[in-house]
Amino acid sequence: MALAELYTQYNRVWIPDNEEVWQSAEITKNYKPGDHFLYVQLEDGTELNYPVDPAALPPLRNPDILVGENDLTALSYLHEPAVLHNLKVRFVESKLIYTYSGIILVAINPYKQLPIYGDAIIHAYSGQNMGDMDPHIFAVAEEAYKQMARNNKNQSIIVSGESGAGKTVSARYTMRYFATVSKSSSNAQVEDKVLASNPITEAIGNAKTTRNDNSSRFGKYSEISFDQSYQIIGANMRTYLLEKSRVVFQSENERNYHIFYQLCASAMQPEFKHLKLGSAEEFNYTRMGGSTVIEGVDDRANMVETQKTFALLGLKEDFQMDVFKMLAAILHLGNVEITAVGDERSSISVKDEHLSIFCELLDLNYDKMVQWLCHRKIITTSETVIKPMTRAQAVNARDALAKKIYSHLFDFIVERINQALQFPGKQHTFIGVLDIYGFETFDVNSFEQFCINYANEKLQQQFNLHVFKLEQEEYMKEDIPWTLIDFYDNQPVIDLIEAKMGILELLDEECLLPHGKDENWLQKLYNNFVNKNTLFEKPRMSNTSFIIQHFADKVEYKSEGFLEKNRDTVHEVLVEILKESKFHLCANFFQDNPVSISPFSSTINIKSARPVLKSPNKQLRTTVGSKFRSSLSLLMVTLNATTPHYVRCIKPNDEKLPFEFDSKRVTQQLRACGVLETIRISAQSYPSRWTYIEFFSRYSILMTQQELSINDKKQICKIVLQRLIQDHNQFQFGRTKIFFRAGQVAYLEKLRSDTLRRACVAIQRRVRGWLQRRRFRRLRRAALTIQQYFRGQRTVRQAITARTLKQTWAAIIIQKYCRGYLVRKLCQLIHVAAVTIQAYARGFLARKKYRKMLEEHKAVILQKYARAWLARRRFQNIRRFVLNIQLSYRVQQLQKKIEEKSRENHGLLERLTSLASTHANDMDTIQKLELDLEKITAQKRTYEEKGKKYKEDSEQKILKLENQNKELQEQKETLEIRLQEITEEMKEKMDDLTKQLFNDVQREENQRMILEKNFQNQKQDYEKEIELLKGEIKILKEEKTQLQHQIQQEIVIQDGLKVEVGQLTKQAQKIPELQKEIELLQTQKLDTEKQAQSQKRELREKMSEVTKQLLESYDFEDVRSRLSEEHLEHLNEDGELWFAYEGLKKATRVLESHFQSQKEIYEKEIEGLNFKVEHLSQDINHLQKLFREENDINDGIRLEVSRLTSENLVIPDLKQQVSELENQKLELENRLQEQTVKLKEMSNRLHYELEGDRTHRLNESQNETDTEEKGTLRVTNHEIERLSNGLMEDEIQDEVKSKIKEETTRLTVENMDLEEKLDMKDRIIKKLEDQIKTLTKTIEKTDAHVPALSKEYIGMMEYKKEDEERIVQNLILDLKPRGVVVNMIPGLPAHILFMCLRYADYLNDADMLKSFMNVTIDGIKQVIKDHSEDFEMLSFWLSNTYYFLNCLKQYSGEEEFMKCNTPRQNKNCLKHFDLSEYRQILSDLAIRIYHQFINVMENSIQPMIVPGMLEYESLQGISGLKPTGFRKRSSSIDDTDTYTMTSILQQLSYFYSTMCQNGLDSELLKQAVKQLFFLIGAITLNSLFLRKDMCSCRKGMQIRCNISYLEEWLKDKNLQSSNAKETLEPLSQAAWLLQVKKITDDDAKEICEHCTSLSTVQIVKILNSYTPIDDFEKRVTPSFVRKVQAMLSNREDAPQLMLDTKYLFQVTFPFTPSPHALEMIQVPSSFKLGFLTRV
Repeated sequence: MALAELYTQYNRVWIPDNEEVWQSAEITKNYKPGDHFLYVQLEDGTELNYPVDPAALPPLRNPDILVGENDLTALSYLHEPAVLHNLKVRFVESKLIYTYSGIILVAINPYKQLPIYGDAIIHAYSGQNMGDMDPHIFAVAEEAYKQMARNNKNQSIIVSGESGAGKTVSARYTMRYFATVSKSSSNAQVEDKVLASNPITEAIGNAKTTRNDNSSRFGKYSEISFDQSYQIIGANMRTYLLEKSRVVFQSENERNYHIFYQLCASAMQPEFKHLKLGSAEEFNYTRMGGSTVIEGVDDRANMVETQKTFALLGLKEDFQMDVFKMLAAILHLGNVEITAVGDERSSISVKDEHLSIFCELLDLNYDKMVQWLCHRKIITTSETVIKPMTRAQAVNARDALAKKIYSHLFDFIVERINQALQFPGKQHTFIGVLDIYGFETFDVNSFEQFCINYANEKLQQQFNLHVFKLEQEEYMKEDIPWTLIDFYDNQPVIDLIEAKMGILELLDEECLLPHGKDENWLQKLYNNFVNKNTLFEKPRMSNTSFIIQHFADKVEYKSEGFLEKNRDTVHEVLVEILKESKFHLCANFFQDNPVSISPFSSTINIKSARPVLKSPNKQLRTTVGSKFRSSLSLLMVTLNATTPHYVRCIKPNDEKLPFEFDSKRVTQQLRACGVLETIRISAQSYPSRWTYIEFFSRYSILMTQQELSINDKKQICKIVLQRLIQDHNQFQFGRTKIFFRAGQVAYLEKLRSDTLRRACVAIQRRVRGWLQRRRFRRLRRAALTIQQYFRGQRTVRQAITARTLKQTWAAIIIQKYCRGYLVRKLCQLIHVAAVTIQAYARGFLARKKYRKMLEEHKAVILQKYARAWLARRRFQNIRRFVLNIQLSYRVQQLQKKIEEKSRENHGLLERLTSLASTHANDMDTIQKLELDLEKITAQKRTYEEKGKKYKEDSEQKILKLENQNKELQEQKETLEIRLQEITEEMKEKMDDLTKQLFNDVQREENQRMILEKNFQNQKQDYEKEIELLKGEIKILKEEKTQLQHQIQQEIVIQDGLKVEVGQLTKQAQKIPELQKEIELLQTQKLDTEKQAQSQKRELREKMSEVTKQLLESYDFEDVRSRLSEEHLEHLNEDGELWFAYEGLKKATRVLESHFQSQKEIYEKEIEGLNFKVEHLSQDINHLQKLFREENDINDGIRLEVSRLTSENLVIPDLKQQVSELENQKLELENRLQEQTVKLKEMSNRLHYELEGDRTHRLNESQNETDTEEKGTLRVTNHEIERLSNGLMEDEIQDEVKSKIKEETTRLTVENMDLEEKLDMKDRIIKKLEDQIKTLTKTIEKTDAHVPALSKEYIGMMEYKKEDEERIVQNLILDLKPRGVVVNMIPGLPAHILFMCLRYADYLNDADMLKSFMNVTIDGIKQVIKDHSEDFEMLSFWLSNTYYFLNCLKQYSGEEEFMKCNTPRQNKNCLKHFDLSEYRQILSDLAIRIYHQFINVMENSIQPMIVPGMLEYESLQGISGLKPTGFRKRSSSIDDTDTYTMTSILQQLSYFYSTMCQNGLDSELLKQAVKQLFFLIGAITLNSLFLRKDMCSCRKGMQIRCNISYLEEWLKDKNLQSSNAKETLEPLSQAAWLLQVKKITDDDAKEICEHCTSLSTVQIVKILNSYTPIDDFEKRVTPSFVRKVQAMLSNREDAPQLMLDTKYLFQVTFPFTPSPHALEMIQVPSSFKLGFLTRV
């Protein structure tokens, strides 16, 4: 979309303004391309036709939704007015002083103390990403610290700004942050020393100016050194360009350096009296500015603080007093009176008090000082001239001396501070904090401003390059095409200053001249640069100034004083006098070659942008300009080698008013500090950057349903953008972000707001239409009602006459009687019908009730049998399940053993491979040695050959010499023949010649012998070396054989292991077969049970058929006909009962026989199944014996014994139950025998009769059957007669009836249930017998030495003193809570410890008791120390320490603790010792464990709190994301790894379940939960205070929902009484405050009444931070915030913003007596305390 198209009606623009720099205006008419006017309306209602240039339209204003952003780069329109407005809104309305601008942190001085720098804030920012929290100086420090730790690269924090902008405070806070978050482990407290350097440097380097009460008058670069664990180990400091002129001159309302006033304020202290100081008004150097006191500053208290920091740095009182002497001497020197003597001379009084004090303090020659302060020495080539000085010259010389002394003192103190901060180890990394002056321009600018602006030019160049580099890296990381961005390069200005023949070089050159003047230097500048360099100008109205075009602005410099300040010279005679001082500090200052102890005093090689010719004069390097240039170059080298972080401090107004914003001053500083340059660079490319998830969340309202149906959100974003923005050059798609050009986000916001506005209009239309329709219907109904009554009244009035009244009255009477008759008739009919219906209905209901009762009675009987069957089936299923579990457990054990063996095999294989590799290495070494041997042998051969050659050469030489000798002898003979006549002298000569020849020959032979000896020695040495090598080869061969032997052994072992593994795998293969067999047996068993059930059913059916057959076989009519009438009368209804009785007898006989046969079959099948089961169990036992050890079985038995015996009298109860069951069994067996006898008799009868009937019917004829029936009838007749005779009497008759009824019911009911009951009882008895057997066996094994159970225990544990260590080791140190606490009573270890303690008390052995208590307490401390991060172990031992403490109280014998004891427990009280002291020790230990326990829980849950409570959306779809600018949090479309509210609840549930399992007291548990909930609320609320983006209405809903989850968790765990809910009250009120309306006075009153748990500072912070997410929400106006502040002014609450997350509620340990009797407690075998004996 074209930019001009955005200039439409209702959009807003910025137009220039003289007062506010920029003014907002709303467009009232659409702008068309080519128009020369823009029709706008100002905010005050003024309409304006603003002339515009179509090529440069006024800047557009950002939507209100983007105003107040944390990062200026998040603004859609990036330009100066947008930046200025955003800063103003944040500073004035939201009271936020920090704002990001890309990589820069803009810090505006509030001129007010804010509660945002406490330790709680530091801990809140520690570990957080830079974009996660609100902008803060701590966030920059954390980012630097994190990058240093992550990348192992040095970092720099560059703090710059005008005087009074807050640079020093910002630098101090960064150093304090590093000292807090990186506490070192050393005892030297390095962090305190680093922080202590700040008050000292501020005292000697800071002063009050018109702009700032604590202005730094020097630049400082502090390097904080870290070790490999990133803890502070030391620091170092470099200073730049101290303002020395302030020592001798201060402007109006300014002060000298703070240290002078601190010294004067302490002048009356005893230790300072020898300095002979007074008040600051008495000295020229401190009263010159007319302001010796700073409001709110106590110089005396600051002096005490300075002395403390000196002492903390190890600078003792002697050193301090030397420094104070020098300072006092400077003050006295300033008071030396120099009087003029004529025009050319000056003098000092011989009795000048201040000069004498000055000389006394510095131990100088008074006369020399008097002379040379008023004279100077001029040395020429021929003579030395002493020249008097005028008063002005003398005063300048005095001031120069004072400046020189103070400069040396300043450097000396800085060096001593660096010495104190030096560290012995090696520096791993460092973070540098640069506190340097920003760009300065005053009415009069001199040499100091020139150097300051020169430094800022260098820093700005480095900053531009860094910003450009970061921008390029961002584009490359996102795979976006990189295009070159044009940015301002200030290299020409730097060249103008520092290049060859530049300003600095010309200044140094002029300083070398004896009569150099400022005017001459300025003229050189004019000649070299005017009209030749566009950056240099000559003022029109001045010949003593020059103008330089800096990157920020044009600056006019006065040339006066440049040369003097650059030279910084003192007369040599005065220097010589100071050298001769007996005060060592003063003398050392002025030595020719002082030894520097600063690590930065080494020579620096500086390379300027252009080559500079070095002057041969050495004095050039001593000028202030050259020194500053060297230090600045070193600083730039350091900064370029680090990763920089920028803090730009802004001064909001010149009057130092809190939260007052002067737009002109702020704009000037923004232009000077490079913030707008960053904005300009960003705006040239793609300034707005959104992640895909943010874009999708924000602009999903602009997407169609078809687009939303796509699963890939990234693809959706691309499709939507291409549809919404036609010009694809206006955005780019990166890997994780979308890049937008300037204005495109505002366009998207406009589309979004238009869509929402249309939706709102549609909703409003529907709602308003519905409201109007409802109102119209209500009005219509009301109108119709009114019309109805009105018309009726009118017709009545018209119709009322006498006749009509009579007629109507008569009609009414007729109607009355007629209607009465009709109603009475109808009522009678209804009454008759109702009675009829009631009769039938009641009958129907009675019959229905009867049927229901009958059905219920039958159903009860059916339920009884069905439930019995279900119970049996359930029991069988449980038994099968238990068997399956046992089998699966055993199989798992076998599999574990197999896996262990396989691991061992794998380990052996690895060992074998390692041996093979070592063997290969050894072979390689042997081969190398063999090669070396071959080389040596080759060398030996070469040496032998050389020896042979040498021998041959020597022999040849000998032969030659012999031949020569022979020739000479022949010559000699010839000569003797020829020269016989020669004289004797010639003979002597010949003799000499022969002697010489002979000596030569002997010499050659001696040399030959020496060579042969050397050769023999070398030969012997070589032979020895060969023998040594042979020995080494032999040793290597032996090692080789040994290795081969070991390898063979390993191969054999491996083969054996392979065999074992094969066997194990075979056995493992058998396991599934056995499992299959077991499953087959189980299925067979189920089949047999099903068959048994089906057979039972068939038997029941057969029984019913038999009874039917019996009943049918008897002809009752025939029987009745044969009976007499008397008999029938006696029988009556009982006759039918008798026949039924007879039929049942026959049926039972048949069933009994059938049951007998089925029972035998079942018994056989069960025996077969039992045999198979036994066979399988034997196989399983065999496998278990292979892989399970007997210790596991013993441990299991011991656990079972401990579990069963830990209850009260388990074994006697079991025995009693067994005896009762046996008695019941005997009774049941007796009853069963009686009933079986009766059943057998009845069944025999029935069986006999049935058999008789069948045989008679099949074999005999009808006649025989008749006779048989007659016989049977006779028998029955006899019985009937006998019964009838008995029935004559009433009593006998009643007895017969009752017997028959009882017998029938008993036979029908008990016959079916008897066998089932017997089976159940048999199973129970077998189980109990098995348990008793196992218990007796284990008791016999474990307690063989213990007396019989009949012995009564008294609740003690007997032990020996030497067993104390074993008790502590087994019961405390080695005890693992998991797996043990399930089967234990709570606090069992504590009870056992107390039982041992009772034994020591019982023996009345004080040493034994003290030793045991000390060992126990030390053991608990040790286990807590070893498991300081183990939550389960801490919970376990907190519980046991608490129970141990309660036992000491309960059995102490004190009445207050014995109230709830049983008489038996009172007998167990301690008899001889009072352990109240140990109770206190244990109480302290329990508190310590509790705090550690809380600390572990807090550390576990703390990382989950902010993501779960604040960031996670519990209510999906109600929050909307906003752009976060350059400091964007890393986000992706899938946030699966983040913590949620569920994570917090799961962690809380884990804590709760662990505490419950470990038996922690409920009151302690509630206190722990309360502490955790306080932490959750405090961390969430603190994070909310520091995250402006979270302060919205929708986020308040999310927080309220999460709080409800926590409250629901408390309710589920029954912890409402823990007061944990109350700890969340501040967070709950903060969430309510975000949601409530904040407009009217009533709203403010409601806020004040409701938010009682929040302080005034916190309420105001939330109101100021409230951020609307949509345009439809309104910001909180400053006037509303002021109303709330006024209403809350009466509150007396702390001004603290953050909640203290480290706060711990006071823990109380309630006394709860133990209900467990000591005499019943037994030690589980798993505790391995078999050496203890129960007493």
